[in-house]
Amino acid sequence: MQEKVKVRDRILHVATDLFYHQGFNQTGINQIIAEADIAIGSLYNHFPSKNDLLLAYLQRQEDELFEGFEQAIKGVTHPRDKVLKFIDYRIAQQQSSGFCGCPFTKIISEIGDRDPKVQQLVQSHKEKQRTMLYGFIKQMEYTGSLDRKLLADTLFLMLEGATISTTIHQNIQALESVKKYLKKISD
Repeated sequence: MQEKVKVRDRILHVATDLFYHQGFNQTGINQIIAEADIAIGSLYNHFPSKNDLLLAYLQRQEDELFEGFEQAIKGVTHPRDKVLKFIDYRIAQQQSSGFCGCPFTKIISEIGDRDPKVQQLVQSHKEKQRTMLYGFIKQMEYTGSLDRKLLADTLFLMLEGATISTTIHQNIQALESVKKYLKKISD
């Protein structure tokens, strides 16, 4: 049983790297098998299809994002600081990936609406982020003219756009601008 876990993890690790850096459509099953150093049967024992592997990849990305963010905010109590930490976390993700972008945005731009399960998982992931930000903003001391829901939605959309911009420009300037905006409106 331990060997199956190791093989599954190895497959998922290889697929994660390939899907993220070269894209889902550009990654073939044979390449995954070769780079994971497994037999074709091993792949299909763990993931009946390439789309099943894609769903596992996206679920892993989501788990890692939220677990990593939870670690980043340990000991942080002020809601505004949690939002700022989330932006810092997104900056760190961009930098550590070499500005490769959001894995969910990349996948949905490739897949579109061809796979409803993938589309649902991506939508759900983005909605979890939006909901999380709204939860923090509801707790903030904020006296601005936007209602808190609109502020959370606006901030979420700014973060999404800034992440794309950091990918295009290969620098963190856009995400830093979102931080400046938040600090300005919440001072």
